[in-house]
Amino acid sequence: MVEFEYWWLLVLPLFFTFGWVAARVDIRQLLSESSTLPAAYFKGLNFLITDQYDKAIEAFIEAVQANAESLELHFALGSLFRRRGEVDRAIHLHLSLLERKELPYLQQQAVMAELAQDYLKAGLFDRAEELFLSLDDSRYKQPALRALLEIYVQEREWERAIEKATELERLSGIPFRKEIAQYYCEMAMKSILINDTQTARHQLESALNANSHCVRANVLLGEIEASRGEFEIAISFWKRIEFQQTDYLCLVADKILNAHRALNKVDEGILLLKRYLQTYKMQSLFNVVYAAILAEEGAESAAKLAREELNKQPSLQTLDQLLQARLMLPQADQQDINLMQITVRNAAGRSVFCCDQCGFHARHHHWQCPACNAWESLPSEPKELVI
Repeated sequence: MVEFEYWWLLVLPLFFTFGWVAARVDIRQLLSESSTLPAAYFKGLNFLITDQYDKAIEAFIEAVQANAESLELHFALGSLFRRRGEVDRAIHLHLSLLERKELPYLQQQAVMAELAQDYLKAGLFDRAEELFLSLDDSRYKQPALRALLEIYVQEREWERAIEKATELERLSGIPFRKEIAQYYCEMAMKSILINDTQTARHQLESALNANSHCVRANVLLGEIEASRGEFEIAISFWKRIEFQQTDYLCLVADKILNAHRALNKVDEGILLLKRYLQTYKMQSLFNVVYAAILAEEGAESAAKLAREELNKQPSLQTLDQLLQARLMLPQADQQDINLMQITVRNAAGRSVFCCDQCGFHARHHHWQCPACNAWESLPSEPKELVI
């Protein structure tokens, strides 16, 4: 049996006493700090909670005037200015703080970080970049890298964007493989525009090394080969997409068919697309196959294909295609079929690509969302927008 240590009876009351004293000190410190804050500060907080930003700005201006030495109050006011789009006032506020000669180094760094955010918000990228690069304090390293990455993407300086994304990936542990691959693709697009296909190939290979699932790289590699008349090689690149992200096959279906047509192997191309359609069942793939059969085999075969598809998966768009094929057949009741087509098209609405990050609607596919700038956030296939 373990013997009871009687000295604990003396120590335990001391622990309780120290805890009580520490609590009293913390409470007194909190009360002291809150008492130094001007009443306008709490008014401003209340206005922020109720989304009354104009009144919040007025209250924080009053608070800053009452306590001009508080950097935190200045930063809160500057953040409000930025949020309201009054960036010039935020810049003026933070520049006036930097003019204070008595500011310690760490506080100078804090003010410079705020001013850099002002310049970024104002679109003054050169000034923002200069300030972000000058921040030595480790607290600002990752936010500064993120801001610099945003600047380089906006200015389309892709090599610098790759450098900062790689550094940010190393520091944060957050992967940027998808973004880095897209930056290489952007560089390849510039090379293609000046007919430097050799450099473009190397850049696209770098994109695939960064992200083996980068569909865009194989799309572009195929387009380079097709432009040179190397259609077999082009098809081989586009076929790889099935093993990357099958949803994106619809983006190259037309390209695959045209390449087979250039090789006088259009039947082989249609068979390949039919296999994709049977396996992955995408409306966009069906549209390409339907158009090919209509052009190569005629209206009867196209109508049969549309009828079979309707039995598997009812769709207003497919019904419209069936009516289109039937309209081309002899002895078709053109007036009734035209009327049915008009009705179907009015009911169907329109097809759009919807960004899964911000909800932006686009008529055409984009690798980068035009609204929120997210990469690969638009689906490969449009969805029907019901009116």
